Amino acid sequence: MDAACDHLPAYAPTRPRTPPVTTYRDPAAPLDARVHDLLTRMTLREKVGQLNQRMYGWDAYRRTPGGGFELTDALRAETERFAGLGALYGLQRADAWSGVAHGSGPGAEDAATLADLVQRHVVESSRLGIPALFVEEVPHGLMALDGTVLPVNLAVGATWDPALYERAAAHAAAELRARGGHVALVSALDIARDPRWGRTEECFGEDPYLAARLTEALVHGMQGAGELFAPDKAPVVLKHFAGQGATVGGRNSAESELGLRELHEIHLPAARAGVRAGAAAVMAAYNEVDGMPCSGNRALLTELLREEWGFEGLVMADGLAVDRLARITGDTVSAGALALNSGVDLSLWDEGFTRLEEAVERGLVKETVLDAAVARVLRLKFRLGLFDRQGTTPTTPPAPTGGKGLSLSLARAAVTLLRNDGTLPVDARVSRIAVLGPQSATTAHQLGDYTAPQAPGTGSSVLDALRRLAPPGVDIRHTRGCALTGDDLSGIPEAVAAAAASDLAVLVLGGSSARTPDTDFAANGAALKAVSEMTCGEGVDLAGLRLGAAQYALLDAVVATGTPTAVVLVQGRPHVVPDTPGALLTAWYPGPWGGEAIAEVVLGLAEPGGRLPVSVPRSAAQLPVYYNHKDTEYGGYVDADAGPLFSFGHGLSYTSFSYGPPSTDGRTVSLDVTNTGERYGRSVVQVYLRRLIATSWPRTLELCAFEGVGLAAGERRTVTLTLDGDLTGLVELRVAESARAALTAVPVRLDLRS
Repeated sequence: MDAACDHLPAYAPTRPRTPPVTTYRDPAAPLDARVHDLLTRMTLREKVGQLNQRMYGWDAYRRTPGGGFELTDALRAETERFAGLGALYGLQRADAWSGVAHGSGPGAEDAATLADLVQRHVVESSRLGIPALFVEEVPHGLMALDGTVLPVNLAVGATWDPALYERAAAHAAAELRARGGHVALVSALDIARDPRWGRTEECFGEDPYLAARLTEALVHGMQGAGELFAPDKAPVVLKHFAGQGATVGGRNSAESELGLRELHEIHLPAARAGVRAGAAAVMAAYNEVDGMPCSGNRALLTELLREEWGFEGLVMADGLAVDRLARITGDTVSAGALALNSGVDLSLWDEGFTRLEEAVERGLVKETVLDAAVARVLRLKFRLGLFDRQGTTPTTPPAPTGGKGLSLSLARAAVTLLRNDGTLPVDARVSRIAVLGPQSATTAHQLGDYTAPQAPGTGSSVLDALRRLAPPGVDIRHTRGCALTGDDLSGIPEAVAAAAASDLAVLVLGGSSARTPDTDFAANGAALKAVSEMTCGEGVDLAGLRLGAAQYALLDAVVATGTPTAVVLVQGRPHVVPDTPGALLTAWYPGPWGGEAIAEVVLGLAEPGGRLPVSVPRSAAQLPVYYNHKDTEYGGYVDADAGPLFSFGHGLSYTSFSYGPPSTDGRTVSLDVTNTGERYGRSVVQVYLRRLIATSWPRTLELCAFEGVGLAAGERRTVTLTLDGDLTGLVELRVAESARAALTAVPVRLDLRS
């Protein structure tokens, strides 16, 4: 053997070698490594594609004659444009705007099949096999055919029950994932400061602390814990960031005249709580902050959200908001560059982000900035496990059960008794009840905006529920009386006759956010012109807070009969109602089964446990009206009282409660609560603070803790509440059952300066 070969090992047969696993394809590799590896393999065109969410999802498919689905040329063109697809909005959306209804869109039985069909096409169109994010509206339940509709956010705020809402949010996420969806768009951050705004129904209320606790519950319920999402959990996009509830005049998308202190004290706490809870994403709002629209506001999206708060998630623009920036920059290329440089990662229907490749070439955007945004999009896809399910039979979690029960529980907890002279609950001697009003026999107007068409027979109207739940022998008679809108009084005489012949009149009034096919829509889905009986919702702002003229005429005529009258308001914002009826309830938009919840409370089968999440004004002329105004002489006008008709936190019960003197120990407040009445009830203990020493002019009161407590007749319980760790200073604490009651409650001084 040649000496040069002495070092060679003895011959051994070679074994076939397993090709190395590409890092981004390796489920065992760290997330950061997978993202980095994939990013280095992508072209600029492919990167830009990941930042675009261009299509209306309902344009991606159509039904076949055999009842299946086929993909459209529109989807093929979109995936070809960027060799893939970053995200797809509204694949399952169904409503008057999309035109999708039962028979044309995906339902519970075939939505996952459609999602898999679209995803396989997207992956096959991508050189690197990158899947798309399927983004859906989940404002109060999944906005899809057969999805469980929950009460709107304003009703959720009225429950003052984060634990209950967390369970409902978890159910909504599980429904989304069971149908092949991934990402939930959920309203949470808007604070209701002007009830004329049509989107007031999407707010948890007027208070930042209440909104923050409910936002935390939302994130925990939908997302769960951990870096990776469980199969029945969904990343949340919290919208809208920030200050959209404070637009001038309550007009949708108008400017917000906010100082930085007002922004931070009122409009940012819910977002801060959501970020701390681990929210995967936020949506930049339409409005401006200090002259700059949120989607182009670097101070808001980068300096505050990312650098100060440490947020590492995704920022999505609202629909067509990026292109609106061209009003500042001059063209859509520079508009896209402004949004990206400011902190937006994912657009919605805009052209500006489709031209980011040109923006990079023109030097308007550094590729490193674009890479950072792409990395955030990819990271979310890896957290969802989308890469690890490719090439296999799709596995979606089973559809969750119990949606109706959760929706009904929320609706029941939201019903709020505002006034009662003993008319409610229904007395055992009542044998004839007249159920009247435009909301009495319908479920369509109980649902709120952003609601998919409901299958026939879904839900329960107030009339149906009263007929089913009333004691045997009680005669339930019904006539509508009038419509929600207009001044047609022709039905009132029949309603008056029914009321006069009854022992009790239940008059169900209110508004509606129900969209109809003849509604005119803007390109982003907002209503351009309210038609039919639509009086609330996105794009439907009011100059006043009055109901339709005929509703007041009906109310006056029924009360004039002398029959005890209970008015129930089904509404998406506070409306002004005279104090003439013996009892007044508000249920907000309580969802499909809200009629059952209302009937239970009217009959005394359930307690009116709701508390107001907003102040109810006396008229639109006195706006703004909210409890946490600055501590100045808040007297009346010369011609009217400046205070609310019903204050934030207000809500009566069918029983009574007494509060013992509060005591403090560090950051805890304790007191005894006793049910002094004759039946079970739920009190909401509310702790307000008044700052004694402050660095700026303080507010009169600020909610800082609350706890709901259910007690049997005669039961006493010690309730202990913990104050937020961020709270500092020398303060007075006042424990009460509403903001108005807190003004006269005995204060307890607490020094949190150490």
